[in-house]
Amino acid sequence: MPRNDSLEMGELTDTSYYILLSLVEAKHGYLIMKTIEGMTNHQFSIGPASMYTTIKKLLSAKLITLCGEGNDKKKTYVATDKGIDLLKKEVQRRKTMIKHAEEILSQKGGL
Repeated sequence: MPRNDSLEMGELTDTSYYILLSLVEAKHGYLIMKTIEGMTNHQFSIGPASMYTTIKKLLSAKLITLCGEGNDKKKTYVATDKGIDLLKKEVQRRKTMIKHAEEILSQKGGL
């Protein structure tokens, strides 16, 4: 059975979630990676190959857009309104997942 693409299902993988979150403000690739490492206190990092594969998917889904190239010819990306809307839905989805886990685990002696 083929695996469904999470973006087609309206859900974000951890990698796409963090990339999209980092692109609320325009950034180029290296800065995306550094922003994610900083916001997660180095608990989550994305390598260049994975990042650019995910960026292609986010571009294709129109969740981010290329907003130009800087003076140093680095491509700069930014989240679209569609991307921000999906990010907000994803935050709510993940909060619900955490709530379910907390309810179940609290029955087993707490977190």
